[in-house]
Formats: sequence, C-alpha cells, structure tokens
Amino acid sequence: MKRPVVDYRQLRPNNLTEPRFRHLLLLGGWLGYLALYFVTEKLIPYENCHVIHCALDDAIPFQEGFAVFYCYWYVLLVGSLGWFLLYDIRSFKRLQCYIMITQAVAMLAYIVYPSIQLLRPDSFERDNLLTRLMAFIYAFDTPTGVCPSLHVAYSMGIASAWCHKRDAALWWKALAVVSAVLISLSTAFVKQHSVVDIAMAIPVGLLAEFQVYGRTRLNKWIEKE
Repeated sequence: MKRPVVDYRQLRPNNLTEPRFRHLLLLGGWLGYLALYFVTEKLIPYENCHVIHCALDDAIPFQEGFAVFYCYWYVLLVGSLGWFLLYDIRSFKRLQCYIMITQAVAMLAYIVYPSIQLLRPDSFERDNLLTRLMAFIYAFDTPTGVCPSLHVAYSMGIASAWCHKRDAALWWKALAVVSAVLISLSTAFVKQHSVVDIAMAIPVGLLAEFQVYGRTRLNKWIEKE
C-alpha cells in the first residue's frame, strides 16, 4: 500500500499552520462557498432569476442513464481531492485553488445575474432506480444558480489536475478527460443545466487554468510551497 506523504495522525489544532499541514487551510474555501450558496439559494427570490435557455436544450431529451455520470462527479471530486491530499500535495493545492477560483466566479455570477432553468420534466416516462435518483436530486437541488455550471467547471479542474500530474499513467489521464466530458454532457441530459450553462463554464475553467498553471503569483506560490 502506498504511504501517504504527510502523516495526518500528527495533526493538531496548534500545528495546523506548520508547513507540513498548512495546505489543509485551503479546504476553508468550502466554508466560503457554502456561505455564498446559502445567499444565492435562500435570499434571492425566484422572480429575480433570469431563465437560461437555448434552442439546443429543446433538442436534448431527458436520458436517465446519464444520472450515473452526473452522480459519478461527486465520487470523482472527493476521490481526486482525497488522493492528492494523501499522495500529492502540490496537485491537491492546484485542484483546490482551481475549485476556489471557479466557485468565486460562479457565485459572483449567481448574485449579479441570478439564473434559473425550467428544463426539468414534470414526470418521468419510466419508473426505475435512476429516475428515482433524479427525483431525489431535483427535490434538494433547486434549479437556480445554474449559469455557469460548477459541475462542468470542477470537472475541467479535475481532468486538468490529473493531466498535469507527470507520473500519472496515460490511460488514467485519458479516463479523467473522458469522465469530464461525460459528466458535462450529463448535466444537459438529466436536465440539470442548459447548454448555455455548460458553454459559460468553459471560460471560467480556462481562467482558473491560467491562474493555477500559468505564470502567475498563485502558480509561484503553489510551486514554492
């Protein structure tokens, strides 16, 4: 079994800022995201939201099979962050910084230009495990705050992190890219996002890509630490 690069068993509240542990502070970005998520979900009324829609949305049918890829996103996100946290701190910092940048941009967009999609089917043609899963997701995940899609932006970040990892196998990098594409497509086929949301997530991901991997102060910090 591969040995973690950091022994987190030695982590204590008073040594969190030590060089070996301070990368964990980046996880605090999720607290900021959750706070802004509450603002966008609870404090912005539906009537203030702009409907996101394009003609291509109407040509894409609901396909419950894509629920597998949509939910796989959660596994891929947590699994990638967890793996890097244990075995590649630099990649962890890159991915977490990428995520925080996309979160910040998306949340700003949700507040400045509140968005909503009205694409979800009123009922499902079939009753099976996947349609029940999507009904469950619909119940707790409101159709607001959709443009740009963080599902897509995060997927770009995950694929990028694995592709920049020099010792990752070529087949694994290819799997990460294919996973990102399928997850992005799934957001449209399970009617969680408009094609517009997917398209708008791409420049957000590219911005994060430049900040994390380009010749920026952030990149210098990541490489230096």
